[in-house]
Amino acid sequence: MDIEPIRKTVTVQRAPAEAFKIWTDGIGGWWPAIGHSMGEERVVNVIFEPKLDGRVYEVWDDGTEHDWARVLAFEPPHRFVIAWHPNPERPAPTEVEVRFTAEGTGTRLDLEHRAWERLGEQGREVRESYDSGWPVTLANYAEAAG
Repeated sequence: MDIEPIRKTVTVQRAPAEAFKIWTDGIGGWWPAIGHSMGEERVVNVIFEPKLDGRVYEVWDDGTEHDWARVLAFEPPHRFVIAWHPNPERPAPTEVEVRFTAEGTGTRLDLEHRAWERLGEQGREVRESYDSGWPVTLANYAEAAG
């Protein structure tokens, strides 16, 4: 059972290295926690550990950490791939790859969220929720990138 990956693109007026750093080091400042996290209003920070096998996680107001992902590939300032698994009730992680490509005076960010088949029967339904969620997330990122 193949399920089509989600593909989204946004362009920002930053050099690739800056755009990459805003996503990774700056994620806590722009990620839309309400509606796009486990803790919602309890989230006080989001952390992306910028290294191979690093964690992506949210920190709640009580100091607890809740993992979203593990870094599978980390190639600044060009791309990263994460094993995305923010819901421990789901059977396996999906994958999110984000590529940063110089385009004119800015950077084109291409996001691909794939491997929905790993979720079995839930795969198509979960994919649909992310297909409508990624545009909100990317809009927040683009606003933070100016």
